[in-house]
Amino acid sequence: MDKLIIRGGNPLLGTIHVSGAKNAALPCIAAALLTEDQVILENIPQVRDIETTRKLLAAMGAEVELGYGRAQHRTTISCKNLAAPEASYELVKTMRASTLVLGPLVARCGRARVSLPGGCAIGARPIDLHIKGLERLGAKIVQDHGYVEASAERLKGAEIIFDKITVTGTEDLLMAATLADGETVMQNCAREPEVADLADLLNKMGARIEGAGTPTIRIKGVPKLYGAKHSIIPDRIEAATFIIAGALTGGDLNVEDCDPTHLDALMQKLQECGVKTTSTKHSVRVMGDNPLKATDIVTEEYPGFPTDMQAQFMALATQAEGTSVITENIFENRFMHAQELVRMGANIKIEGRRAVVRGKTPLSAAAVLASDLRASASLVLAALVADGETIIDRVYHIDRGYENIEGKFKGVGAQIRRIGEMLPKRHGAGS
Repeated sequence: MDKLIIRGGNPLLGTIHVSGAKNAALPCIAAALLTEDQVILENIPQVRDIETTRKLLAAMGAEVELGYGRAQHRTTISCKNLAAPEASYELVKTMRASTLVLGPLVARCGRARVSLPGGCAIGARPIDLHIKGLERLGAKIVQDHGYVEASAERLKGAEIIFDKITVTGTEDLLMAATLADGETVMQNCAREPEVADLADLLNKMGARIEGAGTPTIRIKGVPKLYGAKHSIIPDRIEAATFIIAGALTGGDLNVEDCDPTHLDALMQKLQECGVKTTSTKHSVRVMGDNPLKATDIVTEEYPGFPTDMQAQFMALATQAEGTSVITENIFENRFMHAQELVRMGANIKIEGRRAVVRGKTPLSAAAVLASDLRASASLVLAALVADGETIIDRVYHIDRGYENIEGKFKGVGAQIRRIGEMLPKRHGAGS
């Protein structure tokens, strides 16, 4: 099992590039299931969840071709023959986004069998909103032995009102409704940029979608979708992680290939912390020469402060003068990184859904454990300013959503390296 070893104390200086958004790429790959034609996706990040999704489509009978050399971030998908519309537990146990194939498979094949999702330990992400929506569209649903089985001759347009805002639920039902008979109106939809990016691809494929990125989305079903070429939007969470890294280390960092309009909530909070930034259309420069000041955050659905940045902001708060209160409203079990930060010297007290962070406290190196994707990013950030050499275990979590994070940080001055688990030497055949 790989570990990251980080020696803190270096300001990050130079330019760092943002990859395509994992959370936009996953539904766009699933959207390829809706057509027998070729779908070409560009700016695909090379991360573990993407690799798992490619294997998932290939297991169903899809042809998934990866680009090489300069085209290494391109994936070409042809779902002409879907012999097995099933997502097995073995394939999806490591990721949360497996439910994204449910809607497309029912819409295209008339049936689907999908394992309930796995992934990281940050709390429940109920699939019931997906199931309710598909039933509204006319699908018959059976849950049995950890699988959801759905069937329908052809889905029919309907009005769907989400009880709770759900990103994957919005995306799953948006895809399903594109091939439904009639018009579907979905209300209380997720407004994330990744939803709008998916709708952009679907419209290129011949779908008729209006309102993606707003609370109300209208979809006029069509009999067939076609091939398309699409470039995935930049990863706003990776960009935000790099911006915080620049501020935290007192660096001067240019974060390139991002979309600053997707980062408004974070940029507002960084301004409150005294962080200096300037933006262009595709980049943010962060200058960490001001002392950091404490501020409070409350995680909310987009366009509010993202839950996926809560852990990284907590690392920043440990180095800010004063007391910051962090309230987590999206997931019920997303403070597991706090105890690891405390091991490094942070002063953090958990009170239910609130974390009270008292700064500024010097951090010192320790052996720490990554518990989920964004928690592992917060430990990397803390290690960049800690005294000594921090060892982060279970970095497979970070590989699910960050492409070559050690290479990118090393390129701007961080002392960071990856090591594999040392295997014991064998002494003779019987040992």
